[in-house]
Amino acid sequence: MFGYHGRMENLSIQIWSDIACPWCWIGKRSLEAALKEFEGEVVLRWRAFELNPGAPKAAPETVDYAERLAAKYGTSHQQGREFIERMVTAGASRGLELRFDRIRPSNTFDAHRLLAFAHEQGLQTELKEGLFTAYLHEGKSVSDHETLTRVATGCGLDTNTTRAVLASDQFTNEVREDETNAQRLGISGVPCFVFGDSRLAVSGAQPPDVLLDAMRQATADS
Repeated sequence: MFGYHGRMENLSIQIWSDIACPWCWIGKRSLEAALKEFEGEVVLRWRAFELNPGAPKAAPETVDYAERLAAKYGTSHQQGREFIERMVTAGASRGLELRFDRIRPSNTFDAHRLLAFAHEQGLQTELKEGLFTAYLHEGKSVSDHETLTRVATGCGLDTNTTRAVLASDQFTNEVREDETNAQRLGISGVPCFVFGDSRLAVSGAQPPDVLLDAMRQATADS
């Protein structure tokens, strides 16, 4: 966490995260809880971060997620299962039902492009929630354009415009810029919450009180 001094009319919070990250959904719930206790006005912006840029666009129908974690971290299958149990428990404490038995690992780049489009339409937070639900609870492939269109339409985005965005390379530069800025800021893991003018940051799915303290610090006088 970095110190911040100065007062702002509205507090901006930028959150670097990935749809494929269970801790990011948990962190979103912690942020929502903190916002309920915060006294000021807040402007949120969700930034792109790909945990696995090389993930396939053709998602597998089924996957042993414990085995996947074991291979990624060089641990045993049992340790992978224990890691899943910790995430499920943490999710449940925030009212989330994480379904690792359904998750289909898939490329999230197009989903991030769609989130950049949703920001222009004022529906980015709604789409972020919809994508988390589709991937981490429903077990949908978030590289599938039909799935992305369904979720986007359900969040209020125009169906035909959404299809056109997905069929193009629109918002590619916005996604790449987010990722470049993450590197510039030294962000190597998500979720990462950046407050105000980027001198105050909190990494990880921290409890609401930690995020609330950071929000208050970011708006405090020197």
